[in-house]
Amino acid sequence: MFRRILIANRGEIALRILRACQELNVETVCVFSEEDRGAEYLRLADKAVCIGGPAPRESYLKSDRLIAAAEVTGADAIHPGYGFLAENGQFAEKCRACNIEFIGPSVEAMKLLGDKASARVIAKKNKVPTVPGSDGVLEDDNETITIADQIGFPVIIKASAGGGGRGMRIVHDKTDLLAALKQAKQEADGAFNSRDVYIERFIDRPRHVEVQIIADQHGHIVHLGERDCTLQRRYQKLVEESPSPALDHRTRENLCAAAVKLCKAAKYYSAGTVEFLVDTKSRFYFIEVNTRIQVEHPVTEMVTGIDLIKTQIRVAAGEKLDFDQRAVRPHGHAIECRINAEDPNERFRPCAGVVEKFRPPGGVGVRVDSYGHDGCRVSPRYDSLLAKVIVHQPTRPEAIRTMQRCLKEFVIEPLKTTLPLLRRVIAHPDFHDGTIDTGFIERTF
Repeated sequence: MFRRILIANRGEIALRILRACQELNVETVCVFSEEDRGAEYLRLADKAVCIGGPAPRESYLKSDRLIAAAEVTGADAIHPGYGFLAENGQFAEKCRACNIEFIGPSVEAMKLLGDKASARVIAKKNKVPTVPGSDGVLEDDNETITIADQIGFPVIIKASAGGGGRGMRIVHDKTDLLAALKQAKQEADGAFNSRDVYIERFIDRPRHVEVQIIADQHGHIVHLGERDCTLQRRYQKLVEESPSPALDHRTRENLCAAAVKLCKAAKYYSAGTVEFLVDTKSRFYFIEVNTRIQVEHPVTEMVTGIDLIKTQIRVAAGEKLDFDQRAVRPHGHAIECRINAEDPNERFRPCAGVVEKFRPPGGVGVRVDSYGHDGCRVSPRYDSLLAKVIVHQPTRPEAIRTMQRCLKEFVIEPLKTTLPLLRRVIAHPDFHDGTIDTGFIERTF
C-alpha cells in the first residue's frame, strides 16, 4: 500500500478521496490554487500545497507543478479524481517516469480507450455495437461532409479527448455542418487542449446507460452493474440511478458483457466506465469509455456495497481484487441528484458567491457528498457542482420518495441552485414511469 497520496483535484472529489485514504491509513497531500486557499477540507489533509494561480491552467492543469508538489512532500502516488488531468495520458506517463504511481489505468489503455475515436475502433474489432460514424478523427472538411452524407442527418460532432458535453455539436442540416465543426474544434481545444473530433449519427430520444468496471493488474476484471444517466441537460448529467428502470434482464446482461469484453481487449485495469446509448427498441450502442472515477460513482457504491475509491487505490498499489463477478450482488435501488450552483431559470447561469446557509438532508439510506458548509465560497472559475445527494432504498418507488424528501429538506442560501428544478424533475410522472430520454429536460422544462 502507498504511504502518502497527493490528491490532484479540488472540491467534493478531493474530500471524497481524502476520506478514503484516511480509512486506508494512507497519508494525504492536498493541492490548492490561490482561489481555493482556506478551503475547509484542506485542514483535513496531512499536508496542503499551493500550486498556482486561480485559473485551472495556472494550477490544477499544471502537470509539472503537481509532480513537483508530490516530490517535495514525498508522495508516492497521485490520485487525479475526475476532470482536470484525470484522463491525460501524458500526465500519467510523467508521473510514472518520476517513480510516482498514477492512480488510474496504464498509459496504453488510456490512449486506446480514453480517446473516443480509437475506442470506437477497438469496439468495432471486438463486435461491440457502435453508432454509425467516422472510423477515427476527422482530418478535413471534405471527409466530414462525405461521412455525414453517408450516415445521414442529423449527426453529432464530438471531441475525441474529453466529455461532459464540451466540444459537442448536433447538426441537422448540411449547410450548418462546417460551422459546427469549427465550433466543436475550438471548444475542444479550450477544454482539453486537443482539436481532435469525430462524427456519429445522432440517435433520437435514446437513454444513456453506463457500466461500471473495476479491474486489477493481474487480469481480473468485473463489472458492478449499470447506471442510468438519461436525465441530462446539454450533455451534463443531472440525475443518475441504478439499476436502470428501462432494461430487461437480457439487455442488462448483454450490455455488461460488452463492457467487460471491450476493457479486456484493451488490457484495462483500475476503475472505468463504459457508456452506451440505448434506443427505443432496446438496442444499445457503445459511445465512449471514461478512464477514471466518475462523478456518479456513489450510486454504484450504494447498490453493491463496494468502495470504489479504496478499491481503485488498492489496485493501483498492485493488490488483487478481493472479490469476483459472482460476489457482486447489487441490491435495492439508488438515485443521485447533482446540486449545482446554477440558475435553471437563466439558462443554467453559474452562480458564484458565498453560501451563508448550508443544511443538507439526512436519514436512513441518505448520503451527501459535498464540500459545502456555512460560509463556503463557490468559485466562478471551476465546475459549479456543490453537492451530490444519494439515496438507497429497497425499491425504486421508495428511493424516489426518499429523494423527494431530501430535495425538500436541503437548504442552500442565498445562491441559486438546481434544487428547484430537481424537485420538479423527480416529481414528474414520466420519471416515475421511467419513460424518459436524454432530451426530456429540454422538452419538458
